Amino acid sequence: MTASPTGSEAVRPTALWGVSLASLGVFLVSWALCWVNAYVVNDELPNNCGDLRRQSFPPEVACASADGTLTGANAGWIEALFFASLVVFVLIASMVLALGSVRRK
Repeated sequence: MTASPTGSEAVRPTALWGVSLASLGVFLVSWALCWVNAYVVNDELPNNCGDLRRQSFPPEVACASADGTLTGANAGWIEALFFASLVVFVLIASMVLALGSVRRK
């Protein structure tokens, strides 16, 4: 038989902390991928472009051509993953902290 959890162990939202930390990890990895794409892969892009577009959040360096196409831009799925994981992290972390403060009272 297993012992029943004590009072302090029963109120810990470990699954929510796990989701929160996992989404933080996904956010940091996607941020790193965007940064590498902007400043390592597209390192020579500013020297060869007439209309350079920079974005800082998420990091992006892209060259806009006359027909409207962008060269060097981040993939759409990486930016979606970047923002979605940031939103999930903020929501779950705030929920866990609020839940913890309510349970302490």
